[in-house]
Amino acid sequence: MSEDLAGRRRRIRFFQRYILNPPALLAARLGVVPGYAVIETTGRRSGKRRRNVVGLRREGDVGWIVAEQGRHAGYVRNLEANPDVRVCLRGRWRAARAEIVPDDDPLSRLKSFGRVHAATVRSVGTDLLTIRVELNAV
Repeated sequence: MSEDLAGRRRRIRFFQRYILNPPALLAARLGVVPGYAVIETTGRRSGKRRRNVVGLRREGDVGWIVAEQGRHAGYVRNLEANPDVRVCLRGRWRAARAEIVPDDDPLSRLKSFGRVHAATVRSVGTDLLTIRVELNAV
């Protein structure tokens, strides 16, 4: 991996973690931002709950996420270790099981998302990866 890509990923992570995500997390938890959800994973080393805002395209009981940083994202590494997750949609938590779909084309998948979200993911994403989330009733 080139140093430019690693530096870009570090800058994006800093901006998202400390500036963008705190208000986005609140808005997604309250369900006031359509197309976004909160995914709760279990830390692969700490065992603590970890919550992240993600763009989620729902098709019945299946949700689709395109991870901007792919396997570099902490929540993706966490769900690889433990695929049992919870998803907060419109203020309601649902149990779910997540799986990485490496053969899926994330750029094609993004076409089904909102235009603004898809454009943002394409512009800041460095290693796009599709995740399928099977939603279960709690």
